[in-house]
Amino acid sequence: MQIAVVLYDRFTALDAVGPHEMLARLPGAETVFVAGEAGPVRNDTGSLSLVAERTFADVPAPDVLVVPGGPGQRGLMADPELLGWLRTADATSTWTTSVCTGSLLLAAAGLLTGRRATSHWLQLDVLAELGAEPTGERVVVDGKYVTAAGVSAGIDMGLTLAGRIAGDEHARAVQLLTEYDPQPPYDAGSPEKAPAAMVERFRAGRHRLLR
Repeated sequence: MQIAVVLYDRFTALDAVGPHEMLARLPGAETVFVAGEAGPVRNDTGSLSLVAERTFADVPAPDVLVVPGGPGQRGLMADPELLGWLRTADATSTWTTSVCTGSLLLAAAGLLTGRRATSHWLQLDVLAELGAEPTGERVVVDGKYVTAAGVSAGIDMGLTLAGRIAGDEHARAVQLLTEYDPQPPYDAGSPEKAPAAMVERFRAGRHRLLR
C-alpha cells in the first residue's frame, strides 16, 4: 500500500507529519513524500524541511493520497501541475485525504464538489465557494474522501483512516503506542470554545495570519 504525502513550499509541518505517524504503521505501508521536484521542502516557518524522495511523476497512482495545508497552499490553487496530479492520483486512489487547507486544493481540483468536507475553521467559507459542503466537524468521511479540520486534526484523520483500513484493534494499538491521549492545558481549541473576542480578532485578520 503506497501512501503519498504531498509537500510544497510553506506547508504546515504537523499537517504532514501527524497523518504520517498514524498511517506509516499500517501493515505493508510504503509512505513517500512527493513534490513537484525531489529534495528538501521548507515548512511555513522556514525552520524545518522535509525531504520529498519522489516527484509527482514518480508516483502516479498511490493507494492513499494525503494533502496537507499551509499558507503555501494559496499560491497553488490554480497550479496546473499539482492540480493535474491530484486528479490523476485520485482517479485510482483508494482513499483521498487532506488536513486543514489541503482540502481547498482538493476542492480546487474539483474533487470535493457536492461532498461534505472540512478545513481550518477560518477557511470553511472558501471551501463552500469551491463547491464543497463544509462542516465544522473535526474529521469528515464522505465515500473515499477523508478531510480533517485544522493542523492537529490530521492526527485524528490518520487514526480514523487507520481504523478503516486495518480495523479498530490496529488503530487502538497505534493510539496506545503513540500515547495519543490529548489533555491540553487550555480549552480553546475550537471557535466554539475559545473566547469570542479572540475568535473575532482572528477572523478579522485571517488573511494576514494565513498568508
